[in-house]
Amino acid sequence: MEMPGAIAINTWRHTYDGRPAEAGSVAIPAEAPIAIETNGIAYAVMMATPIEIEDFVTGFLMAEGLALPDEVGDVAVHATSGEQWGTGYVARVNLPGERLGPILERARRRVGDSSCGICGIEGVEAALRPLPPVERASSATPQAIRRGLEAMREGQVLGQRTRATHAAAFCDEQGRVLALREDVGRHNALDKLVGALARQGISPTTGFIVMTSRCSYELVEKTVRAGCPLLVTISAPSDLAVRRAAAAGLALGVVARDDSMLMVDPDRPFVED
Repeated sequence: MEMPGAIAINTWRHTYDGRPAEAGSVAIPAEAPIAIETNGIAYAVMMATPIEIEDFVTGFLMAEGLALPDEVGDVAVHATSGEQWGTGYVARVNLPGERLGPILERARRRVGDSSCGICGIEGVEAALRPLPPVERASSATPQAIRRGLEAMREGQVLGQRTRATHAAAFCDEQGRVLALREDVGRHNALDKLVGALARQGISPTTGFIVMTSRCSYELVEKTVRAGCPLLVTISAPSDLAVRRAAAAGLALGVVARDDSMLMVDPDRPFVED
């Protein structure tokens, strides 16, 4: 049974012993771009699960130091269609005039806050801009992916020392790790990996990426733009990640464990009602 904020997708469970894949489904969290406008001024676009949006906007404005609790007016939420990429939302709220200084300054500079690829974007339309299609399909087998997972785990020097960092590894189609980078942020780890491949002259089209994180919208975007045909993560995807991957032709392996992993069904990613 569906619940607010959750969506079911069709998957194929692959074990690593060569048995036939089994069809099934899993529930994944919803993810959508939420554009926050204050007094008619676009402030930021954030990725979030689109439930309790009024609470999210109020808490966000407080955390940004833009308003006190009693200064946040009613939050008006409007849905916008993203066609095959799902729905985005615009949340409009008014703040006291004396609070507009930092908001106007940000609007003038329009500088992103992090490498997540979304925080500095002005509107939902920009957040859902089309991605280039992936040019080729991966031929990596489940057994090769398992080898890549094991090699990534062994190569996490910083992660083994701190138990507090993410890793992104690029493997050839036999599962050999050619490059691995670590960072406290999953987006940063992937940026480092893509940069390392570029600097070493390794084409991302020749293998697959494995990561120690959930499969988020931003990771799909970065993988597609790098030209890699397959992204494997140890945790589940969001629905927007699935939609964006399907539109670009990126293969997704998720919930990758020691005994099995799930491949998102590329032809029917979502369970129909």
